[in-house]
Amino acid sequence: MQPFTTLSSIVTPLTDDEINTDQIIPSQYLRDVHADLGYGLFAFLRRTPDNEIKSNFPLEDARYKGSQILLVGNNFGCGSSREHAVWALQDFGFKCLIGLSFAELFRENCLKNGLLPITLSSVSMSLLMKYLTSNEAPQLIRIELHSCKLIGADGAEILTFSMNENERHMLMNGLDDIGLTLEGMGQIRNWEKNTQINKPWLISPINLV
Repeated sequence: MQPFTTLSSIVTPLTDDEINTDQIIPSQYLRDVHADLGYGLFAFLRRTPDNEIKSNFPLEDARYKGSQILLVGNNFGCGSSREHAVWALQDFGFKCLIGLSFAELFRENCLKNGLLPITLSSVSMSLLMKYLTSNEAPQLIRIELHSCKLIGADGAEILTFSMNENERHMLMNGLDDIGLTLEGMGQIRNWEKNTQINKPWLISPINLV
């Protein structure tokens, strides 16, 4: 997993509420291990049943080509725990989601795969929207995870956001749950050695080298 420290990108707006995981990646893209998840992302929202592109859908808008930040609404990622929803967003090129709220399991999947989910209050979202709509052309923002700040193209701070310190540590260091556990190997080895000496009946013989 790649560390997440800073990211500069224009922002793609998709602010409908209650967008569920089946809308993010329809179930037919889960059956084939070789499926193009990026192509399947929002498939039914981006294309008609005849596979014609809906040019008014934000991801098909040329103004947002290359965007790595997706702006979403309330309860994004609800419906199921399918991890493919996160993989599809990443395959399309998104590295960060900014929204009012995320479904709990979806948010956990984001964190475990290095996709940054930023949750904003309604006040902060209004500030961000004011900045993003201040010009006809899409506005660039920079995310600084170490300081939890969103910075505008002019270098001025737009707003700050909050994030659990452990989650921020994992993202900034590219750690999943296993990587986080391995960070504590020194403590684990010390516990094993002490337990082997003081309470040997609790553990079986192990190699403590």
